[in-house]
Amino acid sequence: MAQLVRQQRVDAYVGHHAFGLQESDDGELPMPFPDDYESGVFLNGFPGRLDFYSGGHTHTATLIVEVWDGPPPEQDPSAWDEQGEAEFASTSGEVAVWSGSVGRTETFALGSPGWWQVRAHCVGRAEAAALSEGEGTGYDVERYLVQFWPAKP
Repeated sequence: MAQLVRQQRVDAYVGHHAFGLQESDDGELPMPFPDDYESGVFLNGFPGRLDFYSGGHTHTATLIVEVWDGPPPEQDPSAWDEQGEAEFASTSGEVAVWSGSVGRTETFALGSPGWWQVRAHCVGRAEAAALSEGEGTGYDVERYLVQFWPAKP
């Protein structure tokens, strides 16, 4: 059974429904965030980058990032509004949170470079959308669980 290696809470500043997770050593990325961002796609993987489409236009989402030593237990799908999976390549073992409006914000450690599988879940999308239409911004309304584990070679 897989074991949780580390867990970290980070904020993602969402602008125009978008935020990304990107390899911290981003100088060699062929397409840094937000190049070729695709609106409406919950989770979209690029080399060294993951793009997320948020339910709200402008707000601060909460991400719980987990690093596992193997595939984590499956989540109950009924507890989440959206789910997706992708692969992620890291040359540094560190990931940065990116916003189209404020740029690079926080970072978190994967622990080692290499290929990673990623599973993401989200809840609070309708609430974030309603808030965007009303007051305009919010904090911790939309919440993500993003799980990383080493990909099999």
